[in-house]
Amino acid sequence: MEVTDPSSNAESTLKGQGEILQIIYGFVEIMAVKSAVELRIPDIIHSHNSTVTLSQIASEIESPTNQMDLNSLARIMRLLVRRKIFTAQTPSNGGEMLYGLTNSSRCLLHGSKPSLAPLLLLECHPWMLTPWHFLSQCVKEGGLPFEKAHRCGLWDLASTNPEFNGVINDAMTGITKIMMEAVIEGYNDGFGRIGSMVDVGGGTGSAMARVAKNFPHIKCVNFDLPHVIATAPAHEGVHHIGGDMFDVIPKAHAILMKGVMHDWSDQDCVKILKNCREAIPEKIGKVIIVEVVLRPDGDGPFDDTNLAVDLVLFAHTSGGKERTEEEWKKVLEEGGFPSYNIIQLPTLPSIIEAFPN
Repeated sequence: MEVTDPSSNAESTLKGQGEILQIIYGFVEIMAVKSAVELRIPDIIHSHNSTVTLSQIASEIESPTNQMDLNSLARIMRLLVRRKIFTAQTPSNGGEMLYGLTNSSRCLLHGSKPSLAPLLLLECHPWMLTPWHFLSQCVKEGGLPFEKAHRCGLWDLASTNPEFNGVINDAMTGITKIMMEAVIEGYNDGFGRIGSMVDVGGGTGSAMARVAKNFPHIKCVNFDLPHVIATAPAHEGVHHIGGDMFDVIPKAHAILMKGVMHDWSDQDCVKILKNCREAIPEKIGKVIIVEVVLRPDGDGPFDDTNLAVDLVLFAHTSGGKERTEEEWKKVLEEGGFPSYNIIQLPTLPSIIEAFPN
């Protein structure tokens, strides 16, 4: 009979408790980072081009009452230093603690290109957080968390709330800039052989502006819902068109969709792809899909993030999800694109280049 070491059991129990407690209080980290972004702490440190004291940071935070709570600020910074969002060091002369930026906090600069600050603010928006409380109810009853929380879909809510629509557009513009850096580099030759392109679900047109700048021979169209196009700025070489991808898509040699298909169910994706098929030439046409190809057992730098984003899509979209290659193959074939190539990028998404022939 095997004898179990009681101390080993106790150690395992403590380890399990520690891991669950980290999960329970995991929300604290994102809220602490959100507060730092709202207070523009990364921007304040960056503006000095050097490390700064807590007093210097506090002096530049905008406050309507001028009653800054240095103790609260210090507690927030202590956790964020622990999480390596900021650095902290005590001067050799024993003066006040000096805080600096890390690679992580540089991603949160409001003026940086690209910046993840707008995406953080979107995901922390109260309207985006409420649906998470409905996940278990949807497992038991079916339905969509966002619709249970708000009695309408995300895009319907955005269309009637200009401020919320702006938060979404800012976040999508930020993540698009990150995507397009990798797409331009990873698909450079592919763009060279395209005469015209429509960016379906292109938001305010930042992606097409980048394509037009790098490949001026391409006739670029940015296509999105009318309330999105209404706020889109003018971009040189880009024509904006408002419409609905479920009705008809403007004609072009190629269709670009980045982070669009994962917002929709398989059935909806098939309908979108069939409309893409109608919009492109039979022999030379193609769709360029910039999306995650899910690897549930992968150990890459973004594989854990991709699984988390899959649940974000469950919480926020109308049946959206991240897909494995097999799931992509099925959707593409049913949508009229039986031939495809996957181009792996070093960053979050991949490029799926699909053809009708």
